[in-house]
Amino acid sequence: MLFLPAAALCCLCSALVAMAAELIQDDLTLTRRAGKKVSFSCGGTNQCDSSYPYVYWYQKIDTETFTRILSIDMSNGNEYKGFNHPQKNDFSGVKNENVYELKIQTVKLLHSATYYCSCWKDVPGGNPFMIFGSGTKLFVTVERVVKPVVSVYPAASRAHLEGKSSLLCLASAMSPPVVQFSWKRQKNGQLEDLPPAAGERLELREPGRTASILLLHQQERSTYKYRCSVKHEGGTVRAQTEQDLSTLPSPTTAPTATPTSASTATPPAVPSASPTPAPSADPPAALVPSQYQVKLLCVLYTVLIVKSLVYCCGLSLLMILRNKGPSTNCTHAD
Repeated sequence: MLFLPAAALCCLCSALVAMAAELIQDDLTLTRRAGKKVSFSCGGTNQCDSSYPYVYWYQKIDTETFTRILSIDMSNGNEYKGFNHPQKNDFSGVKNENVYELKIQTVKLLHSATYYCSCWKDVPGGNPFMIFGSGTKLFVTVERVVKPVVSVYPAASRAHLEGKSSLLCLASAMSPPVVQFSWKRQKNGQLEDLPPAAGERLELREPGRTASILLLHQQERSTYKYRCSVKHEGGTVRAQTEQDLSTLPSPTTAPTATPTSASTATPPAVPSASPTPAPSADPPAALVPSQYQVKLLCVLYTVLIVKSLVYCCGLSLLMILRNKGPSTNCTHAD
């Protein structure tokens, strides 16, 4: 099984990505001080298989694999902790109508981790498989929650890809550091979510800041204004200004930046954002990446995606070998 053909491995990875966020965990992060209490919620359980009516909670510490904490019986709300988790007595599972919660009454430093809910999903005519929530990361810290500073720039004013322009949305100075980007566009005074077909999105994370790059097709650039929003534990923050790309030069006439020699080239760094961004629509020249930097960023992002898929596939194969089918995960129901 470890020597699957490349095509089969790609299909497996695609299926895992599709399954990864089927259950609903609204909180990206939660921050608590030691000694306080915390609760994680899991919704969307109406799609769980009634033949295996259990919601499972997992803990994922950054440097370790998934560890099952407990399960909650969907029929009566009873919890089961017979999975030998080292801190199982610190956790409790609660059913609240169709929402299943994992609670920690007294938070400790060792509870810093990401928590996932899961259940078995029925497949008509096939074998059931496990679906997961997107995960909620718990930060146990003495730092307070700080909203990000959000700025958006027309990053393609001097560096265009073929037939495309790009916008850079930068979130910085936030605590905790986990954020989620969303893009909207406006035309004739109406604001709408950006459809996936309108452009490609790249994301780059560095300590203390995260950037989202939106690559727009040439035909989209002159008809809309674009706004970036960032979801954070402290609340959703929108960029103070909208960007209109109609005034940008055509990609075919844009000047070409001279690439740096290979001996001195370095990976592109995400520009720092000022706490009070200037009202000008154009960022300083130092904040606009060159065409060479954009290509390096694309290569770096591709490498990160491949590494993530390999890790995801390896971890999933390990879980499949450990679980060996749904029957071994439900023995406590007898």
